[in-house]
Amino acid sequence: MKQDALVLVSYGGQGTIEFSNGERLDCMYRRSVGRPYCGDRVEVEITHGQSAVVTRILPRENVFVRADARLRKQAIAANLDQVLIVIAPHPAPSRDLVERYLLAIHSLGIQPVIVLNKAELLAENKYNPDTPLGRMEDYQKMGYKVAHTSCKTAPGIDSLKPLLEHKVNILVGQSGVGKSSLINSLLPDLKIQTGTLSRLTGKGIHTTTTTIMYSIPAGGRLIDSPGVWEYGLWQMDPVELASGFTEFQPFVGQCKFNDCRHDHEPQCAVRMAAESGAVLPWRYQSYLRLLHQSG
Repeated sequence: MKQDALVLVSYGGQGTIEFSNGERLDCMYRRSVGRPYCGDRVEVEITHGQSAVVTRILPRENVFVRADARLRKQAIAANLDQVLIVIAPHPAPSRDLVERYLLAIHSLGIQPVIVLNKAELLAENKYNPDTPLGRMEDYQKMGYKVAHTSCKTAPGIDSLKPLLEHKVNILVGQSGVGKSSLINSLLPDLKIQTGTLSRLTGKGIHTTTTTIMYSIPAGGRLIDSPGVWEYGLWQMDPVELASGFTEFQPFVGQCKFNDCRHDHEPQCAVRMAAESGAVLPWRYQSYLRLLHQSG
């Protein structure tokens, strides 16, 4: 008998799946199928001994990836509605960290949400306004959803909760920005969910190194991914890079040259838009840094 299921955890040649009725089982992957990702929808065959085997990975809507050491795409999770980019005053994000995430998210066709966690530390620490911490209003003016959160005091997490409901979300960010605290605050039954997964797999779930999908009480899903120090982009060409800066798009077709890299080319409409203020100059400078880094 074959049924469709959702992959909650994937590790090695096996994982944990959930059926539409809420039943969860440990499962194995057929070698010919490949390895599903957290969030994949799969077809599962149930044998007489109640063993589950994944026989097919159903078509994906998208896959969230980051670059490995060789600048190749490394898949993290599939079929997402939103990516929550979590930053904090400590550890402070690098100058272009948020742009790296936004660029990747747009190129993959997923919606971003910027979460400034540990917001109470903003008043306690001096920070350079020319960093992501000082650009929240700019991001909002560009149309991005921004939530200020704290797991210790005001403003709490009330602004974030409604943004997650009835969507498949993934939390990403540097190690130490408080993703685990956010998960604990958003999921009051976290220990129960983690314990259930551990019993199914027969091994402890290492939440800091494993990508795991949880259920949100009000409806929806929340995926926790391992923290990284610096999010890496895979090799991108100039067209792909520019497409990730959505505010560039009205100007891209106005450049003198069709293959304009929006760098030093004459009569570049994007550069002129940045010079006139139609495009935020700091966003254009971020684009140039990422362009030069990509070679």
